[in-house]
Amino acid sequence: MSNTENHENQPTKNKKIIVTGGYGLVGQAIQTIVQQQKQKNSLGLVENQDAYLFLSSKDYDLTSMEQTQQLFQTHQPTHVIHLAANVGGLFKNMNHKVDMLEKNLAINYNVIKTAHEYKVQKLVACLSTCIFPDAVPTYPITEEMLHDGPPHPSNDAYAYAKRMLEIHCRAYRENYGDNFVCVSPTNVYGPHDNFNLEDGHVLPALIHKCFLAKESNTDFVIRGTGKPMRQFIYSEDLAQMMLTVLFSQNTPGNLILSSPEESEISIGEVATQIAKCFDYESRMRMDASFSDGQFKKTVSNQKIMRIMPPTFQYTSMEDGIRKTVEWFLNTENKRV
Repeated sequence: MSNTENHENQPTKNKKIIVTGGYGLVGQAIQTIVQQQKQKNSLGLVENQDAYLFLSSKDYDLTSMEQTQQLFQTHQPTHVIHLAANVGGLFKNMNHKVDMLEKNLAINYNVIKTAHEYKVQKLVACLSTCIFPDAVPTYPITEEMLHDGPPHPSNDAYAYAKRMLEIHCRAYRENYGDNFVCVSPTNVYGPHDNFNLEDGHVLPALIHKCFLAKESNTDFVIRGTGKPMRQFIYSEDLAQMMLTVLFSQNTPGNLILSSPEESEISIGEVATQIAKCFDYESRMRMDASFSDGQFKKTVSNQKIMRIMPPTFQYTSMEDGIRKTVEWFLNTENKRV
């Protein structure tokens, strides 16, 4: 089939939207935004009969082609948000490279191929800004730079698996006209995050560490120098962006979802804001014997902001961290 033959179904008014990885950090945030939308519906403020189905690995093992096909056959989605992945922080990426590569390759291959076979009208697949090149000639990083060089060696296995997802989606767009789009969020944080001390991403792991340090009256130790710079995005802000991408017409095939460049902040400053939430700044210190990982990876949010509604506003780091700490303190499984 040539690239002039569009493999999409005709658009339907009422959509059936499946969210893989629907109970992870981003999936839970999308659930929150969808619930807010339903509340508006009940008040008669908007008319929308779209149906959402949030799935986890307990429902279907997406590393299995048979189970992936069963998912699509059973639920017949018109739209898919593909979040499911084997993910973790710096030290999981470094210490479990085979799992990060093989499981992500399998999950992504199965979902993309099956979405094509079942004529999904639009699919939004989640990448990450950590998969972009380690060394770039200029900042900010843009979507066009994704394959311009190798990723940082600390997360190369995960990064190459995710880069193949972008190539896979692009191939289906070019050969069959499938509306398969990739989005690359920057560092996401918020309620329902993974707060595991070893496998979690930096911000939730620091929240857990600070909690334990204060509980045991010991120092709050941050691995590394605290100097690396990062852009963070609150999970519900990201959820609004992903839903905007899903329902927007003529979106680019690859979009970075990020906070503004000027919001970039050091890990040390993030740790300080967390310590303030616990009133524990005086016991904070850095341990420079640990790796910092990639020092800087500033990305551009210009493309996504062109399609976001004028009313959209980012959650500040101060408010986002406060909300995340509050959620953590009110959650029984915080000791994972």
